Amino acid sequence: MTKEYPLKKYPTVACCGLDCGLCPVYYTKGPSRCPGCCGSDFINKHPSCSIITCCVKNHNFETCAECSEFPCSKINKWDKFDSFISHKVSLSNLELIKETGIEQFLTQQKRRIELLEVMLEEFNEGRSKSFFCLATALLPLDDLERAIDESIKQIKDHEINVKDLKSKSKILRENLNKQAKDKFIELKLRRK
Repeated sequence: MTKEYPLKKYPTVACCGLDCGLCPVYYTKGPSRCPGCCGSDFINKHPSCSIITCCVKNHNFETCAECSEFPCSKINKWDKFDSFISHKVSLSNLELIKETGIEQFLTQQKRRIELLEVMLEEFNEGRSKSFFCLATALLPLDDLERAIDESIKQIKDHEINVKDLKSKSKILRENLNKQAKDKFIELKLRRK
């Protein structure tokens, strides 16, 4: 018997609080693209997830933030290590959803997704997607906007060719790292 999950209304935010809409695999083209948490064809990419089974299948919740037992033993240390996406903000995302509601969270996430899409379209030289995804998930929105604005200004001031993605990417990466350093945020994944 095949395990199936019902589709979630908001696949860009995982049950566990991960920012699926800011994940590099969400922006992959082709069959390896992840549709987000319980999105279309999700079961074929992630056939087993005990958090989804509990949250969606057993309780019909959108996220664990809706559960009276949050944070339970399944996720109370979920933010300690990373996979191919940062887990650092997963529990704080769920706390925000619990406090303000999922719609408020999604408004903020939508803006992050818009900024990430600008980075991927205008600055990605083919090697920075994961870094841009990580920065977009971890930095405050105003710092992301500041880094992009400063990068655009530097590109104009130095008369860099708009097609020179390598130079543009380097400038944006430097500005994102500067914003991160100022906030004591490390833009690296933590492996076990």
